[in-house]
Amino acid sequence: MVIILSETAFKVLEILERSKEPVSGETISNELKITRSAVWKQVNELRMMGYDISSSQKKGYQITHTSNRLLPYEIHKRLRTQFIGKKMRYLENTPSTNAIGKQLAAEGNIERLNGMVIIAEEQTGAVGRMGRPWVSPTGGVWVTIILKPHIPIDHIFMITMAGSVAVARAIRKEFDLGALIKWPNDIFIGSKKVSGLLLELSAEADAVHHCVVGIGIDVNVSIENFSPELQNLITSISAELGHEVDRAAFLARILREFESRYLLLESGEYDTIIQEWKSLSCTLENRVQIRTLKNSFEGDAIDIDESGALVVRKDSGKIERVIAGDCCHQ
Repeated sequence: MVIILSETAFKVLEILERSKEPVSGETISNELKITRSAVWKQVNELRMMGYDISSSQKKGYQITHTSNRLLPYEIHKRLRTQFIGKKMRYLENTPSTNAIGKQLAAEGNIERLNGMVIIAEEQTGAVGRMGRPWVSPTGGVWVTIILKPHIPIDHIFMITMAGSVAVARAIRKEFDLGALIKWPNDIFIGSKKVSGLLLELSAEADAVHHCVVGIGIDVNVSIENFSPELQNLITSISAELGHEVDRAAFLARILREFESRYLLLESGEYDTIIQEWKSLSCTLENRVQIRTLKNSFEGDAIDIDESGALVVRKDSGKIERVIAGDCCHQ
């Protein structure tokens, strides 16, 4: 279900937010040049979106509690980006934000869609790498960013690197938690996974038409809601802190962090991203087991090359460059 707040509802919300006192329906009506009944309708629309708004015939309307949903308005007022997130689509639930992003990119004007963020409160059929199910209950951050990248195809994987760095940095800055990156696209806090990314693209020969970056983060998610086998492997921001957090402010920071690094990629400053990724890596200098579609082997993770491939020194001494596969720390 797609929910879109009307522009008038946004304006009513802005009026209520900037006042510390109740605002009369007449004041709102006069400022927006709409009827009193239209004001009442917009207030009810805001209430349906989770805003607690008190009303009094004598005093008027007042916000008593903001919505805890990941509403575009709540993100926009904190965003401060050039193009990432300037367009948003919000859904209460959907099978997969990446699936919606791919459909929009394939059918729409990709130049206009560039930077659009698709947000879902819950995903019911999301998948991660290798087609694995991705559990996405309410309380998390489940988003997809649509991009029209001006990046050579042999460096396109670095978009995932930029996204991983953005998520890790956002967690560190927002919550002072020591998030690290596990190759190729997972974010860990300690020994437990808190986030994952998935890059999907449409390309032919050496040209990338568009791509979508899916980001999933367990934020205000209760670990008890997951299966027993997952509970020992994953964590959430709220579980680490002991309280829930402002998801809208957190997502706004992620989008700012991502845009700054994505623009570096488009300007060809690959080494900057690689060095920052290395500084946040929990994979490098560790012994790893690699599983690809063709084979599996063990060795020491020694480097990341300029296209984002993991460089592993096998026990035989041979150097193996891994573009895609599963990486298990030993």
